Amino acid sequence: MSKHIQVPEGADDIGRGDIAVDDAIHTKSGRVKKDVYEAEMERLQEQLVLLQYWIQKQGLKVVVLFEGRGSAGKGGVIKRITERTSPRIVRVAALPTPTERQKTQWYFQRYVEHLPAAGEMVLFDRSWYNRSNVETVMGFCTDQEHEEFLRSCPEFERMLVRSGVILIKYWFSVSYEEQRKRFEARNAEPLKRWKLSDMDLAEHEFYVKYSMAKDTTFQYTDIKQAPWYVVPSDDKRAARLNCVNHLLDQFDYEDVAPDVIHLPEMQEIHYVRPPMHEQTFVPLKF
Repeated sequence: MSKHIQVPEGADDIGRGDIAVDDAIHTKSGRVKKDVYEAEMERLQEQLVLLQYWIQKQGLKVVVLFEGRGSAGKGGVIKRITERTSPRIVRVAALPTPTERQKTQWYFQRYVEHLPAAGEMVLFDRSWYNRSNVETVMGFCTDQEHEEFLRSCPEFERMLVRSGVILIKYWFSVSYEEQRKRFEARNAEPLKRWKLSDMDLAEHEFYVKYSMAKDTTFQYTDIKQAPWYVVPSDDKRAARLNCVNHLLDQFDYEDVAPDVIHLPEMQEIHYVRPPMHEQTFVPLKF
């Protein structure tokens, strides 16, 4: 038995879209069941480990951008991707606010130094698209700087692709109502309140302006060489599964994981260690 969830007409950012709901997979509200999510995520994480070995062996250079509104779920999917993979192969780039010196550089310069070498995948938790979204809406850049970004970005990305970089761009789309629920949940939980920044509050207030900025961004930068992939994310579990599935589908990878390692026996060496009571141990409370 299945049903459909319809998005209200005029919805600005679609969180789930018009999707088929299977009662064996979804709850009555249409969200992915926890047990289904956990089983599928475990399978996908195993595949991510195999993918990292393939990237390393083939010497691929992979860049994955995660963009979207605050609380849209970017951090959650990045965490699941890196949870089982090696930080030497799959690493995260989450750049802080630029310094005064960096503000005088070519705009893309501070991002370039985080690009991957052969055999690496870099996940950008927000990227150079800060300029056409946050900076534009909040007035942190001039109109001229914004216009120059829209002209330069497609050429910059085409240059990356021509140089052999595999560039994948995800936009996590969350509805106004769902974003408000998540912000309210953070506000109600003291241990999560740190996640609710002044920038998040401003972003929620200027939701429509951010929609306008996103649409302009897509108009100029949704290019054939590096298209945008939108991830409906009102259902966090579904968003994570859909995104990771799609990421894996971008590679025709094979299982090149190393064989089982033979563990060596300890070498017998005559050595007398210092008395243990001379060391300082943490209190054994458990």
